Amino acid sequence: MKSIIAYIRKDEWSPYVAGVLLGVVGVLAVWLSNSLLGASGAFENLAGIIGKQIAPDLFNNMYFNYIMPPEITWSMILLVGVFFGGMLGAATSGTLKWGKKDSANSNTQWKSIFGQQTWKRWAVAFFGAIVLEYAAGIAGGCTSGLAISGGMLLAPAAFLFIAGMFASGILTTMLIYRKRY
Repeated sequence: MKSIIAYIRKDEWSPYVAGVLLGVVGVLAVWLSNSLLGASGAFENLAGIIGKQIAPDLFNNMYFNYIMPPEITWSMILLVGVFFGGMLGAATSGTLKWGKKDSANSNTQWKSIFGQQTWKRWAVAFFGAIVLEYAAGIAGGCTSGLAISGGMLLAPAAFLFIAGMFASGILTTMLIYRKRY
């Protein structure tokens, strides 16, 4: 038991252990909730919930009434769980840096590429998240929905998505960082 707790508290886990555990989580998600893993729709459900309160006429349309209803869905619960699970994982490993000067958004690599201003680095991260969410909508799902759940089902589209994700990640890294890192 001590060795399991010590392993949980490590900064980095073996990708094999993490992969096996992710597979177990995927199977449990289907078994317990009758839903695959996928979180990108949660933002649209949340937008519908907020939008119906602020501008009900604007959000009274086919999309928010039938396709992405403004209600708490499995995706929203999953998204909250991922956030708090990540926080718990960082806290148990001693790497949680919420609001501290040495957080991920203020490391030297980010500062050298995007500048010293914290607001600018947050703006870049926020813009990147918007692009990612928009792309997930075009692709029909996010990384968890397409790659993980689709991969568990051995769907060919999942493997095309994974290849495209890695290729675009490599290309983006080469464009942003050039030969600096």
